[in-house]
Amino acid sequence: MNNNLPHFILAGSPKCGSTSLYYYLAEHPDIYMSPQKEIHYFTFDILNALDQGPNDKRVNAFHIGNYEDYINQFKQAKPSQIIGEVSPSYVNYPETTIPKIKKHLGDPKIIMLIRDPIKRAYSNYLHLLREDREKLSFYDALLEEEARMKNKYSDFWYYRFNSMYYEKIKKFDEAFDRMLIITTENLNENPKAVMKSIYKFLGVDYNFDPKSINEKYNPGGLYKSNLITKFFFRQSRLRSVIKRLMPITPGMKKIKLKMIKKFKEKTPDIDPKAEEFLVKHFKKDVENLKKNFDIDLSLWNIKYTTSNE
Repeated sequence: MNNNLPHFILAGSPKCGSTSLYYYLAEHPDIYMSPQKEIHYFTFDILNALDQGPNDKRVNAFHIGNYEDYINQFKQAKPSQIIGEVSPSYVNYPETTIPKIKKHLGDPKIIMLIRDPIKRAYSNYLHLLREDREKLSFYDALLEEEARMKNKYSDFWYYRFNSMYYEKIKKFDEAFDRMLIITTENLNENPKAVMKSIYKFLGVDYNFDPKSINEKYNPGGLYKSNLITKFFFRQSRLRSVIKRLMPITPGMKKIKLKMIKKFKEKTPDIDPKAEEFLVKHFKKDVENLKKNFDIDLSLWNIKYTTSNE
């Protein structure tokens, strides 16, 4: 087996802060992260078949499906470094990804990053809204999910599906010897302590502090519509060309954040009807997470545990 392949994978979940975590990990001198943040190699065939939503094909074009291209992502790693990759889609398709990961990587360490499911779903919705791809209200979009699945929209449109964690994570836990689950809320609340626990899990120097630890590299929400925000958020041919020619660096991310910060608008509150619908939908999943995994969910919506339905 090629030694210059990932020793660990951040396998999930979308819109949980994987961009920031990727950059924190990449700063560590003992860790080598793939230059492309999201590779989606082990879900390439699945995701490529889901491209019927607005601009889905343009987004899917950046996924890596060729094995040589995959291993080339890690060829610059030093022998002393451990190698990691981030692909939030892996958690969603355990029946496909687990056998493929085992075949190519053996038994890598798995990191799962999860977030309050309602906040994750809403962040997912706002992402597509600011890209001018989502046209429905949050509640209506939730009700449209099955139709979007049937019509082969990208799974990024599946707001509820992406927030269902338990059964997927359970399969990874059963398949791999070493798995760490962390929450977005704890990462945001106490980033140094959480990064220390991740470094310990990976077996690298856990006293290292990333200089960017207080940076949030992919902040959500909505922004005023103008030429600058349209360029950064909306999928376009020009943006795709630039992205291919100039891989995004932490410095470029910081410049982008400074440029768009002044255009940030107040994030609208979640529609109470949508929240009530989702509390009922996610309640059992959250209960199973709490019961079967040692995870601190104290910063999640209290309604998951107080709702009687």
